[in-house]
Parts: sequence; structure tokens; C-alpha cells
Amino acid sequence: MASLIEELIDTLDQEYNIYQHLIPIANQKTHIIIQNDLLALQKITRDEQDAVEKINSLEHKRETVIKNIGTVINKKSENLDLKTVIKLLENQPKEHKALSILHDNLKTTIQRLVEINNRNKSLIQQSLEMIEFNMNFIQSTRMSPGNNTYTKGASRYDVPMHGAGMFDAKQ
Repeated sequence: MASLIEELIDTLDQEYNIYQHLIPIANQKTHIIIQNDLLALQKITRDEQDAVEKINSLEHKRETVIKNIGTVINKKSENLDLKTVIKLLENQPKEHKALSILHDNLKTTIQRLVEINNRNKSLIQQSLEMIEFNMNFIQSTRMSPGNNTYTKGASRYDVPMHGAGMFDAKQ
């Protein structure tokens, strides 16, 4: 059982380090979104995706370790989570403290990351709304009656509107 607890602590510590690494990346992403730098956004999104893949792998490992702990203590793994494991280790102060600290650190870090990601989501949403507004504005100016041009001979012709319809299909 001790080796399983050590493996759990090690796995959670690795996860915590990756989440800690993601916070400055998410903050940098905010600045990239504000600057509207699409190439940098693509690169940083790839970096985030790599970190997420590592976290997914570690989560799978954590679930396996918790399942094995459940087998050792004869409890169903569905009813076993990190808080329960921490409670079970009250008689082992070193492991209890290490898991409690990791649990609290992970919770705080993930909450911070969620806040930053929500801010980034809001910025992206605002950017998309601005793009949509600009596209609608451009389309409305193309369709306005004042969009006539005249040739040298004063004969009138309309500028072709390729694919421009009268109604926006999204509305």
C-alpha cells in the first residue's frame, strides 16, 4: 500500500507541475489574443495541447492507482476519491500531509487556470463578435443603393456582389 501512496503522490505532483506550467502559458495567451497574433495563438495552443495530453496520461495513471488502492483496502474504486484516500491516511501523518497539500495546491491552481481560460474565452468571443459586426457592416455597405459607380461615358453599372445575399442565414 505504501508504494501505491508514493505513486499517487508522485503522479499528483507531476500533474501539479504541469498545471503550474500552464498558468503563464494561459496568461501569455491573453496577451496574444489581445494583440490578435494568430500565428502565436496557434503555437501556444499546440503547447497547451501537449500539456493536456500529458495531464490526460497522468489522470489515467492516477485513476489506476486509486483503483489499486481500493483493491488493497477492499473498497470500490467508484466510491474512492482523493479526499477519501486522504481521510484513510489520518494515521500516517507524512502521507496524509503530502496528499492534503497536493490536493489543496491542485485545487487552487486549477481554479486559477479556469479563471484565466474563462477570461480568454470572453476575449475570443468579443473578437468574434467584432469580426461578425465588421463583416455585416461591409456587407450592408455593398448592398446599399449608394454603391453605384459611373464610367467615363456616364453610363451606370453595378459592382457585382459575389455570393452576397439579401439575408444573413445566421439570423
